[in-house]
Amino acid sequence: MGGRRPLRIGLTGGIASGKSTVADLFADKGIPVIDTDVIAREVVKRGEPALAEIATLFGPEIIDAAGRLRRRRLRDLVFADDARRKALEAILHPRIREAAVRQADSARGPYLIIVVPLLAESPIRKLMDRILVVDCGEKVQLERLQARDSEGVAQAKRMIAAQASREERLAIADDIIVNDGSVDETARQVDTLHGRYLELAATDRRNPG
Repeated sequence: MGGRRPLRIGLTGGIASGKSTVADLFADKGIPVIDTDVIAREVVKRGEPALAEIATLFGPEIIDAAGRLRRRRLRDLVFADDARRKALEAILHPRIREAAVRQADSARGPYLIIVVPLLAESPIRKLMDRILVVDCGEKVQLERLQARDSEGVAQAKRMIAAQASREERLAIADDIIVNDGSVDETARQVDTLHGRYLELAATDRRNPG
């Protein structure tokens, strides 16, 4: 690749679509993965400025006795109130973007995966060379959310509705992984895309269409 930077693949999808599963499959191939959900947890650790801002916005009860964020309580609050959710995003998203860009700039390899759940709505989208959408139907999302997080149907539907629609995500996709079957089926799709991305990186073809 010479002096070329790695190809940047923005990986996105609806909540509980299986983004982490797909990202892990790429990581198993030695591909660097930058996960903005992981960054989001880091920027609200005890002592971080963002945590203090969140406590100011939501009240001191959002912090537990050990000085940690009450994540479940925060999630319940923001998915019940769009204005509060947007205020939280205004605190977190600039910090997350800055950290993600910094990690991407230092990454090595033919290509890298940057996991951004809200990529369709985020200005970080312009930093990507290609966009990979992990797709599944809303029925599957609801089932996974209820099983994974013990969410009620009403709350799970609110969480899905708070994100870009399935149609909006698919409209920005260069590549799509359908993740409503077995892990083996998903892994085969990752294998195919891995070969494709290596080819694109080798020829420096960023978005050939």
